[in-house]
Amino acid sequence: MIVAVGKETYPGERRVALVPAGVVSLVKAGFDVLVQSGAGAAAGFSDEQYAEKGAKIAAGRDDVFAADVVLRVRAAGANLQTDAEDHGRLRRDQVIIATCDPLGQPKAVEPYAEAGVALLALELLPRITRAQSMDVLSSMATVAGYRAVLLAGGTLPKMFPMMMTAAGTLTPARVFVVGAGVAGLQAIATAKRLGAVVSAYDVRPAVKQQCESLGAKFIELELETAQAEDKGGYAQDMDEAFYRRQREMMARVVADSDVVITTAAVPGKKAPILLTREMVEGMAPGSVVMDLAAERGGNCELTRPDETVVHQGVTILGPANLASDVPHHASQMYSKNITTFLLHLVDDGRIKLDLEDEIVRDTLITRDGKVVNSHVCEALGIEPPGTEPEEDSEPPASTEPPADIYDVKKEG
Repeated sequence: MIVAVGKETYPGERRVALVPAGVVSLVKAGFDVLVQSGAGAAAGFSDEQYAEKGAKIAAGRDDVFAADVVLRVRAAGANLQTDAEDHGRLRRDQVIIATCDPLGQPKAVEPYAEAGVALLALELLPRITRAQSMDVLSSMATVAGYRAVLLAGGTLPKMFPMMMTAAGTLTPARVFVVGAGVAGLQAIATAKRLGAVVSAYDVRPAVKQQCESLGAKFIELELETAQAEDKGGYAQDMDEAFYRRQREMMARVVADSDVVITTAAVPGKKAPILLTREMVEGMAPGSVVMDLAAERGGNCELTRPDETVVHQGVTILGPANLASDVPHHASQMYSKNITTFLLHLVDDGRIKLDLEDEIVRDTLITRDGKVVNSHVCEALGIEPPGTEPEEDSEPPASTEPPADIYDVKKEG
């Protein structure tokens, strides 16, 4: 079986789905690996490095999509701008693994269903111990949290650390991190290492200890937060009354901060507004807001995705793809996640899409010409397969292997 990796086509995307080190584990598992020429160049990986690890170099994109398995960084809804260019290359029973934004852009998966592709969306991985090494959201959030602090620090007209000099003492910058998920915790750690005085807030009181262990002061607000997290470990949308009370209580902390970093995002939903225009206007001129939820509309009312906005002296940064700013290490982490996921599907030398396994069930979006993920079906307003009444007669037995099993070691 051939596993292929092509150049990413999303505008400005510099990551690659597989780094040369990842080729080795796939070759050992019995895969032939094909990499489009130049696929890793923007991340610092040459064709020669891939070839040295056992990959073959493909000249064109048609060869990539002739493979049995295609690994991508962005597909379907995660690449609305250019994904359609590859729709004509999709093949029935082909396996494609990528981030797909299936809940935010569910209609974008329909061409994959029509083509008979088995599409698996990595951002729907369940938050369970077995899936931690495959968790691309956490990996990319780690990169984003780190990068966010560096960009904010470069924009702020102050230095982060306290310095005692012959010219006097410089007071440290005050950084407020809203949301203590993976990105927020990395932002706290990075800002603290740079010498800032850091405070943090999260709707989940349970993360207080994590924030404090990294050196941040945890801001506690008197709000009912029992429903802030779903059973899968993802943030859950709250009602507008909750967010309004939250904004009122945070206003003073925001006004006293030099940098505010927001990270609140809900899968498939518009990001909640945590910073209003009035809150921004209460900040001192020169202050910086770094909005990590910009791709989902932003946590700040004034955020514009991929733009820098200056409002009454306050700079609002809204980068939509921070992980791509650090493509070498972001690709290294993504590659480890996606290869671990692919190898998880291998059973006795074959790829098996076992729907009894929640990792497979939750990430499988399309298969056999249908959209099969219940959450995506709900977003599309259609009934998931298997909910219709069963036929009285059973289909004839077949000697062919099931459609969800692919022989890794088959010839040709």
